[in-house]
Amino acid sequence: MSDDQSSRSQGGKSWLERISQAFSSGPESVEDVLEILRDAESQSIIDTDSMSIIEGAMQVIDMRVDEIMIPRSQMITVKASQEPKEFLPEIMSSAHSRFPVIGESQDDVIGVLLAKDLLPLALNNELVWPRIREILRPPTFVPESKRLNQLLKEFKENRNHMAIVVDEYGGTAGLITIEDVLEQIVGEIEDEHDFDEETHIKARGDGTYAVKAVTPIDDFNDFFETTMDEEEFDTIGGLVLKEFGHLPRRGEAVEFGGLQFTIANADNRVIRLLQVTRSEP
Repeated sequence: MSDDQSSRSQGGKSWLERISQAFSSGPESVEDVLEILRDAESQSIIDTDSMSIIEGAMQVIDMRVDEIMIPRSQMITVKASQEPKEFLPEIMSSAHSRFPVIGESQDDVIGVLLAKDLLPLALNNELVWPRIREILRPPTFVPESKRLNQLLKEFKENRNHMAIVVDEYGGTAGLITIEDVLEQIVGEIEDEHDFDEETHIKARGDGTYAVKAVTPIDDFNDFFETTMDEEEFDTIGGLVLKEFGHLPRRGEAVEFGGLQFTIANADNRVIRLLQVTRSEP
């Protein structure tokens, strides 16, 4: 066995002994467990991506639905009083797959409409409410205080992908999807609808912006009306990395230039996606 192999073997043994000892005596906190796992990461026993997922999964244990839900004001809904020709353009432009259907008000959720279920009706010229009501899925309701790990388990068991969040009075507070929960574990999930090829900055509608780390700083300055230094770095990701002084993990945040930058997606080599919000005055 080479010296390098022997060193790795001893390091692995040391780490295994530590984690075995920690669990046999019972770690006193989640941070104790994470400290041991971070030590394993530093020895390349656990890779950075796996460590990020572990941290995300452990954070979910302590998080509530109301911390990540889409608030009532930003919900895209279908009104039962609308004709299909009125709500179809919004369904198509939003690129979502599920839509709460409401009656008299947003507190009156009568079902969930899946966009894919409309296709057979459209092909058969049956896009009328009597037929649409037949294909609505029953809504699932959860309280604002529900823990995310419990919700994820229910999503898995019931094969639901969306739940309506209700407040203490039974009114609609917002909605949450299985993707929202998974993003807390694995990081921002980008799909073909998040950005087109030419787009680097996307408004989320709640005062936050998703910004690709490769966004040129001059484009960033034009969009946010800032004066970030364009001489030292070409991209906003490079500038943010400088401000951190280390390669940040997902969820770490830094403030400068009147903005807060939170890491939404990164690996052990590069920052990929940022969440940007304006700093409080």
